[in-house]
Amino acid sequence: MCHDVLRLSSSPITTRYMCCVIQAESAGMRGNDSGEICSMTRYTEDGDVSHCVFIQANHKQMLGAIVAEYALRRNSNHNDRFDVRIMNYDDFPVLRNREGDKFLRGGERRIWVRDDLQSFTPSRFMPPELMDFRGRALVTDPDVFAIADVWELLSRDMEGKAIFCRPKSGNKGKRGALATSVMLLDCRQLTHWRFEEQFNAMFDGGRDYLDWISLRYEKPETVEFFENEWNDFDHLTDRTKMLHTTKRKHQPWKTGLPIDYRPADTFQLFPPRHWIRRARRAVFGDYGMLGKYGRHPDGRQERFFFGLVRECLDKGIVTVDQLRSEMAQNHLRHDALELVGKLSPLAA
Repeated sequence: MCHDVLRLSSSPITTRYMCCVIQAESAGMRGNDSGEICSMTRYTEDGDVSHCVFIQANHKQMLGAIVAEYALRRNSNHNDRFDVRIMNYDDFPVLRNREGDKFLRGGERRIWVRDDLQSFTPSRFMPPELMDFRGRALVTDPDVFAIADVWELLSRDMEGKAIFCRPKSGNKGKRGALATSVMLLDCRQLTHWRFEEQFNAMFDGGRDYLDWISLRYEKPETVEFFENEWNDFDHLTDRTKMLHTTKRKHQPWKTGLPIDYRPADTFQLFPPRHWIRRARRAVFGDYGMLGKYGRHPDGRQERFFFGLVRECLDKGIVTVDQLRSEMAQNHLRHDALELVGKLSPLAA
């Protein structure tokens, strides 16, 4: 088994992080030695990792994260120049220790739970500290799949900016909210990102989750936009560089399964919907009466994802038994193996 290790700082996050060897084995979702993609990491002169992609994950999204890592490696001609790390929620005590506590989200108090589909989200602010505030990091959600060579983004001129990302879509974007699901980070300029302190501030009332993940606490002059194609929201064209299957209700690998994410409560234009959702949650729990995941409206995106899964199976990165286990836990649609068996190979 190949385990590359990031250089550690002495911060609380990294010293508690088990030598920063981020392993998908904790979720039982790794292939054998011959199938695993071992990266050849590029280091600076003093031994730091200089470029690293961090993929967020939890137990519900580990398969997506592994497929996302594979897509990054599959579609890059520069694999010797960057590392890839999966950040698994369960590997961070700072996240686990607040389970059951109430945090501030959109001006209201919500309970912090591990089992939410996106419980990993705050971890997107960890990479600068994990890299000892050196080098360059790209952080992505586990449902973001590279089509282009990610080195094109990792190596681009950041023009002195600390963060590259894109605006959110729809009304949120019009109000200035930024999408942090894919961010290019100059870690040297982000020494104010102290994860444990800022994460705990959500529970103390000093930091709002929605403002945090929308970069409202950052100075606007430190943020620049990359092309939307580097975080293409449910949009697959010849120009797409990284496909983000961001509409949770239609994620291709979840079709037909019971919904296991908590919908947002804020509806400024039609407050009764907010009241109805709050009442539903109070009576039936977080996931009661939410229905099931629908099929993705773009069949090409479904075929692309399961084409990657097929290649992961062929290379031993995941196994049939592991996929069956994911199905049993309702993390993967129950007809996944049938779909994989019907697909033609992806284009090289």
